[in-house]
Amino acid sequence: MSNSILFKKGTIVNEGRQFVSDLLVKNGQIVQIDSSISVNDNTPEINMEGKYILPGCIDDQVHFREPGLTHKADIRTESRAAVAGGITSYMEMPNTVPNTLTEDLLEQKYQIASQSSIANYSFFMGASNDNIEEVLRTNGRNVCGVKIFMGSSTGNMLVDNESTLTNLFSRVTPMLIATHCEDEATIQRNIQIFKEKYGEDVPVECHPLIRSAEACYISSSMAVNLAKKYATRLHILHISTEKELSLFDNTIPLEKKLITAEACVHHLWFSDEDYATKGNFIKWNPAVKKASDREAIWKAVLDNRIDVIATDHAPHTFEEKSQSYFKAPSGGPLVQHALLAMLEKSREGKITIERVVEKMAHAPATLFQIEKRGYIREGYHADIVIVDPNKSTTVTKDSILSKCGWSPFDNFTFSYAVDSTYVNGNLVYTDGEIVENSTGQRLLFDRP
Repeated sequence: MSNSILFKKGTIVNEGRQFVSDLLVKNGQIVQIDSSISVNDNTPEINMEGKYILPGCIDDQVHFREPGLTHKADIRTESRAAVAGGITSYMEMPNTVPNTLTEDLLEQKYQIASQSSIANYSFFMGASNDNIEEVLRTNGRNVCGVKIFMGSSTGNMLVDNESTLTNLFSRVTPMLIATHCEDEATIQRNIQIFKEKYGEDVPVECHPLIRSAEACYISSSMAVNLAKKYATRLHILHISTEKELSLFDNTIPLEKKLITAEACVHHLWFSDEDYATKGNFIKWNPAVKKASDREAIWKAVLDNRIDVIATDHAPHTFEEKSQSYFKAPSGGPLVQHALLAMLEKSREGKITIERVVEKMAHAPATLFQIEKRGYIREGYHADIVIVDPNKSTTVTKDSILSKCGWSPFDNFTFSYAVDSTYVNGNLVYTDGEIVENSTGQRLLFDRP
């Protein structure tokens, strides 16, 4: 494989603008961006006319299920689904089996990824009610953050002890803490209410009422109050309600914010009206809620109360999701179609392509202080996705790369296509096929 590539006459979308330019990559880095670049060696030239050149997306919340749950997914399969969708870097969650609650278990995941991940990677250290000393050993230079489940989800990592939370928020600095916020006591009360009404046959349409807006707000507001009290760097994941948006500020530049928030693709695309046709296949925690919540989340994304768009990619098998409401686990695959879904919303006029790039590449890089990624800049790693606006993508069973083999977008046709993806200058996806010549790199972070 050549160490150099010259992209000619592509429409680069970067830092709030679009412009036609050449782009030269050498030895895995972007070395020149100019209106006309000439090379004298054997560097291959690729005509990009009519196509977009975007910085690779950075997904700050995925569940790739390895180790322990690899019948659902694994780092190899899901990283390939990610690059097929234009996601070149990801941050993976600790609710695997065993839960990632020690430095040794954390390092084991990095070792797996170093051999099998085609995308760049980082892994969150998990917090529990009794592993504070392990958490404090985490190195913020090469680990993305600490994850706290302030509400039970997949796995058994609920942190519900108030003194533990106080200890974590007061001592885990300057490390970033990412939280899943749903109040468990409220959820359990709601479950009993609906079981009294329906028995074990609770309809999935009740999911957003069980995992309610109140449950989200109680937990999110607690996290924000703790972060403010101790000046903790807090990032609240998958905001799903209008009520929570009052907790976030858009008057502070992102690089100076101590409290940030994420929206996920499913909360921007679906609403509770979709349970009638999608059922458990859009059952996530936190739940997909009302259309009014969805519209409020969109507004907050656009006015910067919400900082990033991510996936919460969390595959389960088709058989698992086909069970009754209480038996069907929450979560679903999204990495392969997240960028396409947001570009579809740009086609609809909901968001500009420049803002899609900002929320899916620039903002996660800035928020997590990732070293030399997330932007198309000279001297940065060449994580690049080429998008063809004149070619559509239909989601079919045969085209899905996630191990689970299904998608909440089954049979939908997007108006764009991912033409090709480059990770550290290496071609990893083109013409609908994975190119198996390289592995991704461990993400590094510019932190004190």
